[in-house]
Amino acid sequence: MQKGNYDLGIVVDPDVDRLALLCEDGSMFGEEYTLVAVADYILQNQPGATVSNLSSTLALRDITHKAGQTYTASAVGEVNVVAKMKETNAVIGGEGNGGVIYPELHYGRDALVGIALFLSHLAKFGKTASRLKATFPSYHISKNKISLTPEVNVDEILSKIEEKYKNQPINTEDGLKIEFDKSWVHLRRSNTEPIIRIYSEADSVITADNIAHKIMNDIKEFVN
Repeated sequence: MQKGNYDLGIVVDPDVDRLALLCEDGSMFGEEYTLVAVADYILQNQPGATVSNLSSTLALRDITHKAGQTYTASAVGEVNVVAKMKETNAVIGGEGNGGVIYPELHYGRDALVGIALFLSHLAKFGKTASRLKATFPSYHISKNKISLTPEVNVDEILSKIEEKYKNQPINTEDGLKIEFDKSWVHLRRSNTEPIIRIYSEADSVITADNIAHKIMNDIKEFVN
């Protein structure tokens, strides 16, 4: 991308259900922002609700509210996103891993549909991919995990974290999600090993990392 005269780089996974994009300068558009960009295009032409999972960027919520529409978060997993989309009659939805679900065609993540919608948006926007990305709210996600010993009661640890932050908005539909002013942290236990996955998002990388590290320190304190 950096060496050639290209407008866009497109990357999909082997089963072509997730889409990542590269800007004209070689920088990542960001998997989280694949759905955001596509939803922005859809909402400009077809008002309606949007859905993403609890571990996806707040940027989708922000652009949905800006368009005067309703955003809803689902539990992590394509099947959960689809169920919530049907429940809310959403016009677009998906996951922050680059998964776009456009129900007018079918209820499933589809990178080819995402490519078509993104290219339509970029063509009508008339500027570079990096300029389009700059029009969206800027967030950064930090992905971490903490390994525990088998004898640790993970549910008990999550309950103690929930109690500590009980004055914050909390969602327990899928693990534990705690919201702060313009940031959040989502804790999910592994079903196969003693691990808690910790995703956090804020308007800067440093803040997102700091939130994750604060929660990890809380977990270590409760374990001890």
